[in-house]
Amino acid sequence: MKANRTHRRQRGAMIVTAALFLLFMLGFMGIALDFGHLFVVRTELQTAVDSCALAAARELDKTSSAITRGKSAGQTAGNANRVNMQSATWGGQGQIVAAEVTFRDASYAPTSVPTAAVYAQCAHSQPNIRMWLMQAVGAFSGDTAGNPATRSVAASAVATRASAQSACPIPVAAKPKAGGTAPNYGFAVGEWVTLIMAQNAAAGGQIGWANLDGSNSASETEAELNGRCGAKVGDTVGTPGVQTSVADTWNYRFGIYKNSGDPSVDRPDYTGYAYTSLNWPAQFNAYNGPAPGGGGTAQNFVTKRAAFASCADTGTKVKGANSCESITGLSLNSFQKLANPGNVAGGHMQYGLDRRFVTVPVIDGGNRVIDYLCMLMLQPLSIPMTDTQLEFLGNAGAPSSPCTTSGLAGGSAGPLVPVLVR
Repeated sequence: MKANRTHRRQRGAMIVTAALFLLFMLGFMGIALDFGHLFVVRTELQTAVDSCALAAARELDKTSSAITRGKSAGQTAGNANRVNMQSATWGGQGQIVAAEVTFRDASYAPTSVPTAAVYAQCAHSQPNIRMWLMQAVGAFSGDTAGNPATRSVAASAVATRASAQSACPIPVAAKPKAGGTAPNYGFAVGEWVTLIMAQNAAAGGQIGWANLDGSNSASETEAELNGRCGAKVGDTVGTPGVQTSVADTWNYRFGIYKNSGDPSVDRPDYTGYAYTSLNWPAQFNAYNGPAPGGGGTAQNFVTKRAAFASCADTGTKVKGANSCESITGLSLNSFQKLANPGNVAGGHMQYGLDRRFVTVPVIDGGNRVIDYLCMLMLQPLSIPMTDTQLEFLGNAGAPSSPCTTSGLAGGSAGPLVPVLVR
């Protein structure tokens, strides 16, 4: 009898020990699973605020709208990410709001002055991250305070702009004007420069098409116009001549398409509104200048960009009255449709990118790249090709430049790239 009682006590002790061991293991599993969950959400959130800061910093060109654009771009880019186990709605716990996109000056003091903003910061806290097993452990052990049902994670990022090691210029090139030196090489900010000419004649600061890989290939011209990157100071450009085959790619940026084109695939700029001597007789500062006068009826590019205007302004007609051709005086032949204008389901609003602020290489007498200019594409390409102008907006490496590039920071000249600094 005594032996049986001892055996039962041993079995009871083993059950208690096993239960305690299982509780111990459950706790470790809870830590592994729940803190792994927190780690994943924290990583997703960090990616979102990194995207936010980089997009916001990209807009810091020291113009009056820089902070407004920075907040909008930061929110849009950050909230395009998926957070809380790849939830498109971030688990319904709230996404980045405008107040979480802030700016700092060169001394890193908070600022709301657009011309002083150098750094963009995005910070967000994601609440109510569910703790699955730890909550169960708390309920089992009675320690709910030490094992809460939810936790929160937070992340922040700061970005600024710096010169990139490589650039993504379009395949045209400019030569300095006679006696012109850095940073503007003899060009005046706001000046209209004819870089593409009807017969590819070159004079003064004009050269025309210029392949950045040194070749004369039309397919390379098209690829570079469509965003191929990698150009560096010191590269030698090629001179392929007039390339009518690149008209499609050029005109996509204005939201002008042939039958096969589509703004969801061939992304346009935020506006396709174009400028020629017909609607902007002054031929100077169409970017943000006053109404042109002299019979001109246009508003500047900044205004049209905010309205998501098409090449036909508020319409989608390529030809006829109140059309793209009647506004610009250009002939677009086989181009038959425009991206929809407006801020309600318009193609320029839905699919728009900064596609008309372009980087243009400056070359020396040996066709070697020595620097980069920032320019605004003013007109679509006419068919047959006529003189095509771009507006000079300053050196691409200037802090006030609206031109940016992609790639790694660390260059000595040329366009700026958004870069994380903390």
